[in-house]
Amino acid sequence: MKIYIFADMEGISGISGSEFVSSSGRLHPEGRRYYTADINACAEGCVQAGADRVLARDGHAAGNYALWDELHPKVELIQGAGGGRRLPGVEECDGLILLGYHAMAGTRNALLEHTYSSGRFQNVWLNGRPVGETGIDAGIAGEQGIPTILVTGDDRVCREAEEWVPGVVTCQVKTSLACQGARLLPREEAHDLIRRAAAEAVGKIGDIAPVRVEKPVTMRLEMIERGAMPNPFTRQDVKIVDGRMFEVTGDSVERVFLSMV
Repeated sequence: MKIYIFADMEGISGISGSEFVSSSGRLHPEGRRYYTADINACAEGCVQAGADRVLARDGHAAGNYALWDELHPKVELIQGAGGGRRLPGVEECDGLILLGYHAMAGTRNALLEHTYSSGRFQNVWLNGRPVGETGIDAGIAGEQGIPTILVTGDDRVCREAEEWVPGVVTCQVKTSLACQGARLLPREEAHDLIRRAAAEAVGKIGDIAPVRVEKPVTMRLEMIERGAMPNPFTRQDVKIVDGRMFEVTGDSVERVFLSMV
């Protein structure tokens, strides 16, 4: 059995603000260690539940934040560019874990809330429904028949995950207080929760259905900046909605998403 972990940084235990997740942040080295430690705790839970291998995608920013020399021995790491894929290799696996995720853009008082880019995108909709990274990535995995079995992060993203993925296991490692603040569990307690949640989630493979997004897929994106819209004369698949919003329709969540970002 092989489990896919897609790791983001904002929802990692111990992370409470931008100084941890930005490469220029004062607490960036600590953030990388916390990130790697959560991946290891998650991988250990998967192995305890019977996984032979864990494929982890370093998914934060440029994808080069995990400390390879400190990873669990069962973890095979994907770093850097994904070769034109959002979840490269997910089709080889039996279940997807979204580790260290955060709430969608606009979620009130959620820690570091955004959807893919806090500097570019204001809101995203999937088939008319407001969506964050949890819903989109679960939909991408679902196209390959892979269920999303676990989401870890703050209280807000755990609630969001339950709305998008019926039956998903969630693991709350902190409580959001504001965009730049959170109440953090003790380190050992957080890691123990992640291990136990991962083991529980692996045990539920077969009980949690893949997320199936109705086709055709339409994704709408609202930009933050004026003038940052795609050119509809060179992009025939783009429909301009107004001065800051456009949408793309296609036959795949992953292809539509990648064409927009």
